[in-house]
Amino acid sequence: MLARQRQDLIIQAVEEHGGVRVSELVADLHVSDMTIRRDIEALADKGLVRKVHGGATRADRSAEEPGFTAKSEMNPVQKSEIARTAASLISAGSSVAVSAGTTAYAVAIELRAIKRLTVVTNSPRVADLLNDPTRDDLLVVLTGGVRTPSDALAGPVANEMLASTHVDTLILGVHGIDLHAGLTTPNLQEAQTNRALIKSAKRIVVVADHTKWGIIGLSTIATLDKVHTLVTDAELDEDARREISRQGVNLIVAPRSEEPLPTPVVS
Repeated sequence: MLARQRQDLIIQAVEEHGGVRVSELVADLHVSDMTIRRDIEALADKGLVRKVHGGATRADRSAEEPGFTAKSEMNPVQKSEIARTAASLISAGSSVAVSAGTTAYAVAIELRAIKRLTVVTNSPRVADLLNDPTRDDLLVVLTGGVRTPSDALAGPVANEMLASTHVDTLILGVHGIDLHAGLTTPNLQEAQTNRALIKSAKRIVVVADHTKWGIIGLSTIATLDKVHTLVTDAELDEDARREISRQGVNLIVAPRSEEPLPTPVVS
């Protein structure tokens, strides 16, 4: 197979799924790991894909918003690591807002183990996940709003509801993080609702894997100085870690799956 044919197939896989792993391409195309990495490098140089650790994702487009299913297939191990670490910051008996997005959803999975919890969310998926009629110690409040491509409820109805809501902690997933642009999203309505979520919370915990660093969406949700804690994975490079910490953000790097978690706060 010619390089051009391989690269066309790589672009097709990225467009269909939002991202693709080197290991998957090696198996599908029956070529070496090094060949695939060279193909991805060539495509990234042309701006056709974005090279990430272990694979490739769609090229940066500030107004493009991949759907929930496409995003859920990207970096699942890292998201799980981040989720376990972020959930360990939540104590029993507290109130938590959980935004939409696949990493926030992963955190919601871990929140099910916490006792006496009140959860406010603009994600129907999170609300469905946490809905448990057998538990009288778990209250789930779903905002109204218009559904976005990432399965968030956003817009005036959600914003008005959140304006009178006060929670201890917000778990916020984002499309991208940049030193200057801050936390961003491709969706203007979702940006407004995420700002309302931020205003509702005493503590802002952003959950984002390493591939979100340097990505800039169409609209800024908040600058980095508004973030109390950022939970990310071990593949975030050292330069990014230093820049984030310089902004006064409490940076927590989630242990890899085989490593023990820090002592949890939950009981």
